Amino acid sequence: MVLSAGVLFAVNGTVSKLVLRAGIEAAQLTLIRAAGAFAGLLALSLLLRPGARRLRITPGQLPLLVVYGLAGFFLTPMLYFVAISRMPVGIALLFEYTAPVLVALWARFGQHQRVRPRLWVGLAFSLAGLACVAEVWGELKLDGLGVLAGLGAAVLLAGYYLLGARGVREHDTLSLTTWAFGASAVAGLLTRAVTDGTGGWAPLGDTSGGVPVALLCGYVVLLGSILPFLLVAGALRHLPATSVGILGMVEPVIAATVAWIALGAGEALNAAQLSGGLLVLAGVALAETARITEPPGADTPPLPAPDVLAAPR
Repeated sequence: MVLSAGVLFAVNGTVSKLVLRAGIEAAQLTLIRAAGAFAGLLALSLLLRPGARRLRITPGQLPLLVVYGLAGFFLTPMLYFVAISRMPVGIALLFEYTAPVLVALWARFGQHQRVRPRLWVGLAFSLAGLACVAEVWGELKLDGLGVLAGLGAAVLLAGYYLLGARGVREHDTLSLTTWAFGASAVAGLLTRAVTDGTGGWAPLGDTSGGVPVALLCGYVVLLGSILPFLLVAGALRHLPATSVGILGMVEPVIAATVAWIALGAGEALNAAQLSGGLLVLAGVALAETARITEPPGADTPPLPAPDVLAAPR
């Protein structure tokens, strides 16, 4: 289930880039994804037991759901879309993928949890890997705005993980994700209204890479959002969250390969960047396994592994 979700998320990066190339803006694609996923998950929530009761919330729960939806399901994917529109998909994912390291650092300094020394090794690996990906020893070849978007997505994704760890204490995964996509859809509609609808919808009738753009958007909603979220949620019934996170690291590797095959040489990574990518993934694995679980009855409950929910690609 985890590997299948990783493949679907990975392909979603290339599909999203094809949609963006057709002329759909990042904010528009975020709205399409959020509204479509919200509609699909809402229908699923109502069909499955206990039905509408699953979606009940109290006024006190609303702020968390709104902030969680805005951070993880609106701003994170929009910045990710900006990043992949200006950089290769694999590189954009590597920048965003440093989020678990940020979560581990927050656990250490923000929540004062004990960590194993390998956290610092993981941090060093991740920073060194990103330096190799950006090839900082020469003239910076990566788009500056794309790099900032990727790093911004990492920070927001870390916030999404932390908020999700709180949200799952009061909601099941399906209802939490449904409301989060709902908040994202509302934010997308408000953004369209404030910007006077900048960016038309005519590209939906075009093709990109020989595939109808509307069909590509359908993939982003169904196979790039709803199905992989459900697969990861199902996997968490059989595997610990840390294992799910480590297995999920196949995504950047598959994403870079799919983008290179489908989008051409512009997505290819050189030897230094490939080595840097491996360092980033190794650093994430070390960071995800660095935290020490507190014994039952401890004053401060341990922070759940950052992949309680899937990353909102």
